[in-house]
Parts: sequence; structure tokens; C-alpha cells
Amino acid sequence: MIKKIHIENYKTFQNLDIDFNKDINIIVGNNEAGKSTLFEAINLALTGKLYDKPIFYELSPYLFNNDIIHDFILNIKKGNKIPPPRILIEVYLSDDFDAEYKGNNNSKDEDCPGIKLSIELDNSAYGDLYGEYIGQKDEIETIPIEYYTIEWLSFANKPIKSLKLPIRSQIINNLEHRYGQAASKYIASSIDYNLDKTQSCMLALKYRKLKEEFAKDPKIEELNKQFTSEKLNISDKKVEISIDVSAKNKWDSTLSLYIDDVPYSQIGKGEQNAINTKMAINANSEKSDIILIEEPEACLSFSNLNKLIDNIKDLCSGKQLFINTHSSFIMNKGGMKNTILLNKDEVFKFSELSEDTYKYFMKLPGYDTLRMILSEKSILVEGPSDELIIQKAYLDKYGKLPISDGIDVISVKGLSFLRFLEIAEVLKNKVTVVTDNDGNYNNLESKYSKYLNDTFPNIKICYSKNNSLKTLEPQMYHTLNNKANLKVLFDKNTMSDVDFETYFTNENRKTEVALKIFEAEKNLINFPDYINDAIKQ
Repeated sequence: MIKKIHIENYKTFQNLDIDFNKDINIIVGNNEAGKSTLFEAINLALTGKLYDKPIFYELSPYLFNNDIIHDFILNIKKGNKIPPPRILIEVYLSDDFDAEYKGNNNSKDEDCPGIKLSIELDNSAYGDLYGEYIGQKDEIETIPIEYYTIEWLSFANKPIKSLKLPIRSQIINNLEHRYGQAASKYIASSIDYNLDKTQSCMLALKYRKLKEEFAKDPKIEELNKQFTSEKLNISDKKVEISIDVSAKNKWDSTLSLYIDDVPYSQIGKGEQNAINTKMAINANSEKSDIILIEEPEACLSFSNLNKLIDNIKDLCSGKQLFINTHSSFIMNKGGMKNTILLNKDEVFKFSELSEDTYKYFMKLPGYDTLRMILSEKSILVEGPSDELIIQKAYLDKYGKLPISDGIDVISVKGLSFLRFLEIAEVLKNKVTVVTDNDGNYNNLESKYSKYLNDTFPNIKICYSKNNSLKTLEPQMYHTLNNKANLKVLFDKNTMSDVDFETYFTNENRKTEVALKIFEAEKNLINFPDYINDAIKQ
């Protein structure tokens, strides 16, 4: 198995280290967090291939981290003669691998088995040319990839021979697969694996007979006469329609799967996704030790996704399984202890949380946790009424709901804010907490003291310093400029101000009041300063 990976300057990553679990690894992160890039890097180190081609043919400046290239160009333009950046991918393997892979030829100077792939300047061959290249500093726009070389070595400093690799990987990405091709390959490989030579010959013979019967059909014969007639005159030789049984169109590649009497290509995309995933695993199960699956949840209902994950676990028994996902269900199904949260170079595991916080999240369904992880920015509130107020304040100010700007307003229990912030500290997610002061804002400032300075600029705590207004409802009532209009909104225009305040701030009516406010005309409602601070862009 792979124990860990180290990546430098490859695409999203500048400097990444991840320790893996020996059986299941669930990789969770936002778009552009690097989930697919991580799978690419693992597969590249283990196969020497990118996009199913040897890496030599796919070499380009776009494989390098953009920030690293930018820094390199700035340095050269300033006259700093520095070596160009390199890409380094190191896969550290478990201790039971052959001694020929064991050594300390790695960036950690660890004596262990592993594989190292580097893309760097070939100084011995192109050192002089590189010197000339950086001498023309004003003309440099990117790195001189033409002067680079690729080294694929074991940690024992020996060249890797792909045919002798003791560990093999496979990426399954249904978003890129052509379903028909996958089905044909699966049928062909199944025939190769399951049928003996006599049975294969029998099927080939049957197929050839079908061709003969097709050609003898009276309507086909009549059609073929037209092709050979002088009227069409497309060739001096015999021309006819038949079935192609040439080598490039082997009989086994023209067969099709039928699911409940429906051709595979015509069934629903969700079913195709599930079948395609299982076919891909089956077709390569004996060849691959590492299975990397991209977003298996695509187009699947909750119940069918549950079945698929169970099938994947069974099919990958004895292998090291990696799944990247946006699904909270898969995160829970795979186990939080197996979940790795990824945000570019930042890596976090639930098992690294404090014990109480880890136990708290183990009991949660996972949905709220994943929402916060996958949002560009989250606003955490204490309940559904607070959520509605925040949504309305944002809508009035910007003319759209916060989710349109990638901001997710999440209702969580106030006591659990610190649990979520413990994750935000590590992943550096932008998170705002909107909380009541409960009549003592000094206690609140003591509770969130570590977040009220510049230590965590990604975290903001919003609250009122008016201790006489303990919760959101009194805060809202005393911010209102025109209580008469509000009484009309609630159909309480005959009620006295005192009675209306009691009605408006009643704890049992929180959601009802918040819903009325949400549905009110634009700018009818004034919001407390700490609410306006929370929605500030």
C-alpha cells in the first residue's frame, strides 16, 4: 500500500504531504482544492503516465504551480540567477516491498521503499543553454520546459521499469468515460478471462455465420445488386453491404450489454455510472492494487449510491481504495476516521481533532460539516430563524441570496460553533459566526478570544455589545425605524407597542416572525449592526 505522498509544485500543490489509511481513503474538498490533481499525481508516480500517455509526451509549463512560475519569472527579471522550479512526486510504500525499492533517495531522507518522479532542469545537457535563456531576462514569459528531463527512480536510486512495478494503480472517472467503449472493453476482457479457447472459437463461428445469413437475405441481395449496377458506378469491382469481421472490428468488440432487455447505451445515466464503475474495477481487478475513484455519486439517488458504495467496498477488498467526493453520504459511509479534508496544500483529518470534537462530528450526519468545508464562505447561525434573517439582510443589500455568491448560511447549535471553527482553523475556510450575546458579551469575548484578533483572519465573530438585548428578536425590534409598518406586515396594527413587542420577541414565534420578515418588501426592515457586519463582502 501507499503510506504517504509528498508533492512539490505540481499544479494546485506547492508543498503537500498526506499520510494515507491502509484500506479506505475518502478525499473531500471544494472545487479546485486539488482532489483530482492528487489522484493524477499518485497515478503518475506509479505508472509514469499522464492522461494515459507517457509523461514525456504531456510535458508542458501548465503542469507547474502557477505561483511558483510567477515567482521564478519575477526573480529572473530582477537579475536573480536561480534554478527553474521542479516538480517532485514521492510515493512512500509500506515496509513489505522488495528491497530494490528501499533507500533514502527522497526529500525526507527516510530509509524506506518508495518511488520518486521528478521533472527538472537537465543541467548536464542544457546548463549552458539555460544560462543564455535567463540572460535574456526581459523576454522570459515562462519556464524553459525544453531543457527539462524526467527521472523516475526508486528510493534505492534505481530506474523504474514499468513492467516490473510491484504496485499498480487505476483511475476510474465516469465523467470522462465513454460508456459504450467501457461496456465493449468489459465484454471483451470478460470473454478473454472466462471463456476457454473452444468456447471463444464457437462464438466466433456463430458470428461469422450471422454475416453469411445477413448477406443471403433476399432484401440485402437486392440492395447489393444496386451497388454493383452501372447506374451507381462507384467502383469497377464488386460492391456490397455486409458485416465487418476484420481484425480491427473483432466480433467480441461488437457485442453489447443489455440491462432488462434495454441496450446499455439507452439506460439511465445513473445506472450507467454504477455499472461502469463496477465494470472498470472488475476488468482490472487483478492488475491494480490501488483503485482511485472520482466522484462515484454522479447521477445516483441516495439508495442506489448506498448499493454502489457497498459494491465498491466488496470489489476492492484487499486493495487500497481512494474516493474523492462532494457527498456527505459517502463521507459518512466511508467513515470519518478515513476522511481526508483537502484544500490545496492544507490537509486535515477528523482524527486530528480534539477528542470531544471528534466524537461530536462522529454523531452528526455530516451534511452541515461538508457544507462548511465546500463553501467559499460560510455564515454559521444558531437556528432557522437566524438563518432567514441573514438571508433577508443579504437579499436586501445585494439583491440576491448569499448562496449566489458562494456563501452558505448554515444553522448549527450555538454550543457547537467552536467545533466547526476548529476545522476552519486548519483548512483556512472563510467562516463567520453570528451569535447572541445572551446578556453578557464579556463571556462571549472570553469564549471566542482566540478569534477576535488577527491570528485567524479567515474567521469572524459577529455579536452585539448591548447586554440588554440578549437575542436576535429583541435586537431586531429595537433596530426598527417604523414599527407601524411592521404591525401592518404582521396584521397587528391595532395592537399597542408594548403588546406588539411581546408578540414580536416571543421565543415560541421565532421562526414565524423570521419568515414574515423574509417575505417583507425590500428595505422595510432595518437590521442590527452585527448582522450588517456579518454580510459585509
